[in-house]
Amino acid sequence: MSRFQEIINSDTPTLVDFYTTWCGPCKAMSPIIDQLKNKLGGKVRILKINVDKNQEAAARFKIRGVPTFILFKKGEILWRQSGGMDYATFLKKIEASI
Repeated sequence: MSRFQEIINSDTPTLVDFYTTWCGPCKAMSPIIDQLKNKLGGKVRILKINVDKNQEAAARFKIRGVPTFILFKKGEILWRQSGGMDYATFLKKIEASI
């Protein structure tokens, strides 16, 4: 099993941030992702995947635009959204899903 599969099949919810290095909204979301990491601590694991370097993962989850965020738990998608959002909205969506 790949490390990625191991992570998304975990009992710990995992937020995957599909991004690219050239994407402006992706760069704008980076500090918000850091805030979420600090706030949620061990309740949610956060994984960033560069779709340019991981095209197989991007294809598997039908990533059409970046940033796209998918929250997994035990291999199931709990929540998915494309595009940026503010910290408070993002936090509410994650907390409502876990």
